[in-house]
Amino acid sequence: MLSRAVDQAGDVLDHVHRDALGASTPCEDWDLATLADHLCNSPRQFVALMRGEEVDWAAAPPHVAEEWGPAFRVVGDDLVHAWHEHGSDDEAGAAPMPVDMQTAELALHTWDVARTIGYPVEKLDPEIAERGLGFLRANLSAENRGGAFAPEQQAADDAGAYERLAAYAGRGIE
Repeated sequence: MLSRAVDQAGDVLDHVHRDALGASTPCEDWDLATLADHLCNSPRQFVALMRGEEVDWAAAPPHVAEEWGPAFRVVGDDLVHAWHEHGSDDEAGAAPMPVDMQTAELALHTWDVARTIGYPVEKLDPEIAERGLGFLRANLSAENRGGAFAPEQQAADDAGAYERLAAYAGRGIE
């Protein structure tokens, strides 16, 4: 599932264009440039965490000036390879961190970018969003949302998987 989330994020990032970098995004206080930089850096941060390294999520990530999809795919492939090296939980002991947390992060920010650039959300893989939403529902409560997640928003009864994920993460989906 994580590999599919990586592929999908790269595909959406292929549609980011320099002239849209100042656009507002569903991530409060982030323009598209900041969001794309964050998404492109997330796999690198996850790999560092898997190695037991300290990660400062508040630090500004390296700026990607163009070709966001290819830049993301390089670090995304590194993340998938890190999981292959780790092996399954049964083979290598407890996972260094929940893979579904990574899937949730990638799914949510892929939706954020898609919404910002007008990429058709219906083309996104709903199974990835469902996996991410399951992780968030099991681990994200009103008490531990911190600054990264606004209070849960109401999703329509007929909302798709990505709209439900975004609403649970506190994104306005209108």
